[in-house]
Amino acid sequence: MDRKNITVIFLITLTSVMGVASITPALPQIVERFNITPTQVALLITVFTFPGIFLAPFAGLLADKWGRKKILLPSLLLFGASGIACFFTRDWEVLLVLRFFQGVGAAPLSSLNLTLIGDLFSGERRAAVMGYNASVLSIGTALYPGIGGVLAMAGWQYPFLLPLLAIPTAIMLLLFLKNPEPTKKVSFTDYIKEVWSYINKKTVWGLFLVNILMFVILYGSYLTYFPQLLKERFQAEAWQIGLTMSAFSIVTATVSSQLGRMHRHMKPLQIFKLGFVLYGVSMLGLAFVSQAWQLVLPIICFGIAHGIMVPSVPNVLVTFAPNNVRAGFMSINGMILRTGQTLGPVTIGFFYMLGGTSFAFIGGAIVAVCMFVISLFMIKL
Repeated sequence: MDRKNITVIFLITLTSVMGVASITPALPQIVERFNITPTQVALLITVFTFPGIFLAPFAGLLADKWGRKKILLPSLLLFGASGIACFFTRDWEVLLVLRFFQGVGAAPLSSLNLTLIGDLFSGERRAAVMGYNASVLSIGTALYPGIGGVLAMAGWQYPFLLPLLAIPTAIMLLLFLKNPEPTKKVSFTDYIKEVWSYINKKTVWGLFLVNILMFVILYGSYLTYFPQLLKERFQAEAWQIGLTMSAFSIVTATVSSQLGRMHRHMKPLQIFKLGFVLYGVSMLGLAFVSQAWQLVLPIICFGIAHGIMVPSVPNVLVTFAPNNVRAGFMSINGMILRTGQTLGPVTIGFFYMLGGTSFAFIGGAIVAVCMFVISLFMIKL
């Protein structure tokens, strides 16, 4: 039973990361095809992540009331259908609209998969599965840019074929997922009060802020402007961009899979601080890289930082709320995550306009410093 449940959770995780990672190698081609700027092409990421800011909490509320499956199933189907539709359009405005609807389908996925882990596992087993899940996410993040880059060789639109994989994932969810659904029935007002009672804690707010800033770095500096850096400084083609971006995710996947072991030897706050320092080192390294071999250390540092942080933050957060409000609680984290994803291209885009790609990564380093400061004053574990 555990094996089938874990398989479904991992497939949902792979779907949740597909919407951005698979198209990033094609962004420079899309800039040329639609005659737009690198700042404008970032809208493909922003309009995709934006719906999650508002819909993730609503989806969590319904998942606690109706059950996890009844929210996940239509979400996967909408994600797949909207993504495939992107392949067929040749109009920039229509493409943005379709990406918005694809983002609506994606909104509940990245919070409800973590909710399922919280429902099904506890203690060290939960930390281990959370780490494996982050490792799977990183494997997806590693594979999708490479696959997207290869597909983009046939045309900018071909990476948009990948969301078709969400359809068999929805079928497997329906057939194989066996999870405990909430049974405690409370009024809407009491439910909101209970969720708020678990959220309104200084440490929780600190973790939420860290999550926002993590994804500002990932979606702003890395996913949006790293492809541009490779094209500008090294004249990289789409497949080369994809493979280079995959290297960071391989490091992340390896580190994430060891989360259970890390927690035996280090306290969560120590793990966080290590991650913040490595984020900063990687961003500064990318800001000043001038030769291809100099990419190695920043990519490794970024991969380790992300491998540490992606599973560690939700692993701590999921312990703050019981089963009957966990989906609502974690969906607030999903909203926070989407906020970071949405603000990332915009925030780092401001630095890009100040001084090009170097400033885009200096901005990322400043964000890493902010995370470290937050850990000092808000997070007590």
